Amino acid sequence: MAASKGAARDRVGLGWRGELAAGILSNLAQIDILEVIADDYYHAPRAGIAALCSLARQVPLSLHGVGMGLASSIPADPRRLHAMARLMKTVQAESWSEHLSFVRAGGVEIGHLAAPPRTPHNAAGAVANIALATRIVGSAPLMENIATLVQPPASTMAEAAWLAQIIHGAQVPLLLDLHNLYANAVNFGEAPEELLLRLPLARVGAVHLSGGHWIAAPGGAGKRLLDDHLHDVPPAVFALLTLLARHAPQPLTVIVERDGNYPSFDHVLGQLELARAALRAGRCA
Repeated sequence: MAASKGAARDRVGLGWRGELAAGILSNLAQIDILEVIADDYYHAPRAGIAALCSLARQVPLSLHGVGMGLASSIPADPRRLHAMARLMKTVQAESWSEHLSFVRAGGVEIGHLAAPPRTPHNAAGAVANIALATRIVGSAPLMENIATLVQPPASTMAEAAWLAQIIHGAQVPLLLDLHNLYANAVNFGEAPEELLLRLPLARVGAVHLSGGHWIAAPGGAGKRLLDDHLHDVPPAVFALLTLLARHAPQPLTVIVERDGNYPSFDHVLGQLELARAALRAGRCA
C-alpha cells in the first residue's frame, strides 16, 4: 500500500551526544534531524558554538532545554530564556523545546525534572511561563510531558487533562515523549493506548522515543518502570508510535534518545529504522 502524504513528510532523527558524534557525522544521510541539549551550550566557548553552527549547516537542528522548569507557579528565570534566545539566533535552529516540569523552588535546585502538582493553578503558571518564554526567545517552544515514579502530591487533575489545559492554553505544540507516557501508564495502572488517545494529538509536533528498566517500587511493593535513556526503545513504545501516526495526520518529527550504555552505531541506526517502520505502519492503516 502506498504511503500517505503525511508519511512522506515525517522525519526521524537522533539526540546529539558526543559519544555518538563519529557515527552521526559518518551517517548524516540517514538522519533527518538532530536534537541538541541547549543547556550544554549556554556558556560554551567560541569554538564549541562554531562547531554547533557548522553542524546546523549540515542537518536541521532543534534545541532541547532541560533546566527552565516552566511547569511551575514560580516565574521562569529570564536569564535562561535569554540564553536560549541567543543560542537560537546564533545557531539558526529550526525549533526549541522544554519540559513540563519544575526543577527549583525556594532558591533550591533539585537537579531533576520533577512532576509538579497537576492543578489548574499550576497549569495557569505554566501557561504564563510559556508565554514569557515565547516573547523572550521569539518563538514558541514545544513542551514535553515527563515521566514520574510517584503521582504528584496534591494533584486534582488527571495527567491528560492537565497536559491538554497547558497545551491549549499556551497555544504551543506538544513534544510527546512516548516512553514517558508508557512508563506513567504502566506504573499507575492505566492502559498506555487509552492514555495516548486522551491527549491533544492534533497538537503533537514532535515525538521522543527512548527506553528504560524496571526498579523496585517505593516500599518494595511491586515495580516501577524507570525512564533512563540507557536501553533500546521497547516494542510497546514503537506500537504507540504506530497508533499515534494513525490518529495524528500532521507531519511528525521523531527523535530517538540515548544517554549512555551506547551500542554500536549500526544498532542506533536500526532503532531509527524501526521508528520509520512504525510510522509507515500507522500512516498506511
